[in-house]
Amino acid sequence: QVQLVESGGGLVQAGGSLRLSCTASGSIFSSKVMGWYRQAPGKQRDLVATITSAGSANYGDSVKGRFTISRDNAKNTVHLQMNSLKPEDTAVYYCAADRIRGSIWASWGQGTQVTVSS
Repeated sequence: QVQLVESGGGLVQAGGSLRLSCTASGSIFSSKVMGWYRQAPGKQRDLVATITSAGSANYGDSVKGRFTISRDNAKNTVHLQMNSLKPEDTAVYYCAADRIRGSIWASWGQGTQVTVSS
């Protein structure tokens, strides 16, 4: 029942930074596991990062050391700080809430496009 709205996508040069935000409504945010996924055209959706209610984070191998997931429970918001961006990071990024198992989540955002130029 969580509704998710993403923002912050856009066009950026390789090596640059971008910060995505996802605001949740309709349920208790503070107790939810949150995540970010991404999907490039013709490819499957891949895990970017997850964060527990306590702030414990996990990252996909391709973004470790470059991306940081964080949350602000008071604002019902999760962020994805993306640094040292590469053209391979180009994808639609999706916010997800309330993980059931694996890649199955109760709620998904609409997605926001991130394009990294070389």
